[in-house]
Amino acid sequence: MFNDLYKDSQDIKSYVTPLNLSQSAMVKMAKSVTFSTSSSASNLSSHPSFTSLASFNSLPASPLNQHFSQSMMEEALESAESIIKKWDPNSQSYTKIISLFRHSRKQAKEFIRCVRDLRRAMHFLVSQDSKSDKLVLAQNLMQIGMSMLEKEFFQILSSNRDHLDPDSASGQSTISSNSEFEVYMEYDEDDDDDELKKAGESISQVEKASALVMSDLKVIAETMISCGYGKECIKSYKLIRKSIVDEGLHLLGIEKVKNSQFHKMDWGVLEVMIKNWIKAANIGVTTLFKGEKLLCDHVFSASLTIGQSCFNQIAKEAGLNLFMLPELVAHKEKKQHHHERIFKLMDLYAAISDLWPDIEMIFSFDSLASVKTIILSTLKKLKDSIHTCLKEFEVTIHKDSSKELTPEGGVHKLTRTTMSFISSLSKYSRVLSEILAENPLKRNTRLLEYYFTAPILEDEHVNNHAFSVYLASLILVFLCKLDTKAESYKDVSLSYIFLVNNLQFVVVTVRSTRLKSLLGDDWLTKHEAKLRSYAAKYEIAAWTNVFASLPAKTSTKLSPEEAATCFKRFHASFAGAYMKQSSCVIEDAKLRDELKVSIARKLVPEYRKFYEKYLLILKHDRNIEMLVSFKPDNLENYLSDLFHGTTIISGSSHSASSSCCSIGCVKN
Repeated sequence: MFNDLYKDSQDIKSYVTPLNLSQSAMVKMAKSVTFSTSSSASNLSSHPSFTSLASFNSLPASPLNQHFSQSMMEEALESAESIIKKWDPNSQSYTKIISLFRHSRKQAKEFIRCVRDLRRAMHFLVSQDSKSDKLVLAQNLMQIGMSMLEKEFFQILSSNRDHLDPDSASGQSTISSNSEFEVYMEYDEDDDDDELKKAGESISQVEKASALVMSDLKVIAETMISCGYGKECIKSYKLIRKSIVDEGLHLLGIEKVKNSQFHKMDWGVLEVMIKNWIKAANIGVTTLFKGEKLLCDHVFSASLTIGQSCFNQIAKEAGLNLFMLPELVAHKEKKQHHHERIFKLMDLYAAISDLWPDIEMIFSFDSLASVKTIILSTLKKLKDSIHTCLKEFEVTIHKDSSKELTPEGGVHKLTRTTMSFISSLSKYSRVLSEILAENPLKRNTRLLEYYFTAPILEDEHVNNHAFSVYLASLILVFLCKLDTKAESYKDVSLSYIFLVNNLQFVVVTVRSTRLKSLLGDDWLTKHEAKLRSYAAKYEIAAWTNVFASLPAKTSTKLSPEEAATCFKRFHASFAGAYMKQSSCVIEDAKLRDELKVSIARKLVPEYRKFYEKYLLILKHDRNIEMLVSFKPDNLENYLSDLFHGTTIISGSSHSASSSCCSIGCVKN
């Protein structure tokens, strides 16, 4: 399972583990051992993550490439016996100190050096004199040393949770592989402040403390693994760190959800869960799992395989639990398509896509492939569901058969909901551009090319062409539906008011949202021209009879009777048009004013000329007030009251002449 270093280290452990092993059995095992630790260490030292063991092995006391003599072996045993037995509870020289590393880093350094020299001495004894009683002594000393280091390792892990939290671990991603503890061991300095200073002047005190703890764990792990006690080391590590990861997910609100419970949940509940999950997943991946991966890589940098095994057992189950919710949502929505839910699906897709680079780095091992598999499957299902929602929304527009129309020709409910949906889609251009580029919706390409040219967005990192075409085609489908609804009005002028209001709403929405950059200025220019065309057609349909009631400019001078008839005709047509049009509404204030000004410019000057030319002729008529019921200035006042959806005058059932009187009474 582990790498060459671990395999070689098992050779050592086979001698140091069984206290009751017979001398002959020890010799027999010794003869079957091939000691290749030097070559293993050499191979490992070439690994970019491996520096600690090489650093220790290059200490002046016992360099790896120096001949290990009999005297050096005896010196190593003597030193080991005096130092290691201090920590043997059965020894008279036992030192009752809770933590070696916390008590004295100098003594911790000596202890680590002593254990590693003892390991070399055991290699020498097995190769030179496998029947020596000194091998039994070395075995006992090694067991005491390993027991002490295992205790220290567990104690450091359990008592330094605050210094090994994911934030601290992830903050140590740039720590030099020549850890502070190793640097310290190369010098005889006891002052802790000096040790912290070597950890790096640029990091905070908390980060320095974290660096020291991580360094201690790393040097203990390397020593235990090289001596054949890797399993004992990683057992403690996995036990504590897995509980921390599981607790972290629990604090983030990530809990296992049963399928039966999930499918009974209302969408409103799921929306809240999705929102909270996105926040939790971001912290979980970028801080919790990433920090744990960095810590594991650092502590077990001498053995990539051991590090992989540790992280796999710590993170695999937790990773699957973290991504359970989006997988369940994606699976559920693939069967139940509701286009209004598309936005939460896109939020999920965007969140997971943004985290994917970190996910690939964190769960890079083959043993963690199942985590990436479920995530990729979830992304695929989400894409399919989003794509289906887009199609469903278009079908909804096509199938809308509501007969309800606004009596005043205002903005239709379908217009508001459709443009709200489309403008919200525009906020997800990156997600939808990716999905539609891979799987574009079927369109009448020739019609679209005639109707729409997608803008070129120079500053965009994503190719939005497919998304822009989709939006333009979707709005075109909707505008065609508006044309159909406009035909339901019995009055032609009111149908154009309806088209003016609704197209104006569409144009304003596009201009004021991200849709503008996606559809482009050319789209806006075309539709604003269409809007002006609708307004002009409205004027013709609503006011032509009023314009025509005045004599043509080329006509000869009228007689008093003809002039009186012309006044009556004008007043009747204006009263009828005013009564009908004053109940209409133009919701956009700017457009409303523009339309009123346009009508006034065509009508008031012509009426003023007629009024001033023929008023003198009729001034002696007894019914002058009936014939000329208002002045040109009054006409402007009437027009200013248009398109607010309220009728100023009453008496629509009266005759035209009585309507004229009503107008005159009100305005004069």
